[in-house]
Amino acid sequence: MSGRKETVLDLAKFVDKGVQVKLTGGRQVTGTLKGYDQLLNLVLDEAVEFLRDSDDPLKTTDQTRRLGLIVCRGTAVMLVSPTDGTDEIANPFIQPDGA
Repeated sequence: MSGRKETVLDLAKFVDKGVQVKLTGGRQVTGTLKGYDQLLNLVLDEAVEFLRDSDDPLKTTDQTRRLGLIVCRGTAVMLVSPTDGTDEIANPFIQPDGA
């Protein structure tokens, strides 16, 4: 067993592909993964941030802000997922009005 630390994520398969990144504090960005390191620092190109609802900071809105080339610090990264092959679905646990 070597003393070298292995990352749980194999991000090599996502390089030059679209990813969605959720950060601590509720920020959410999408972009093209250009690079990463063992500390999970990510370099995203053509990054777009999804702005949060002013009434409910836990919800994102359809409003976006173009950021361009950014570095996401590894300590702030909570989730990395590919944008290809994912679809947003309606929440099945929300009760219809009047139920």
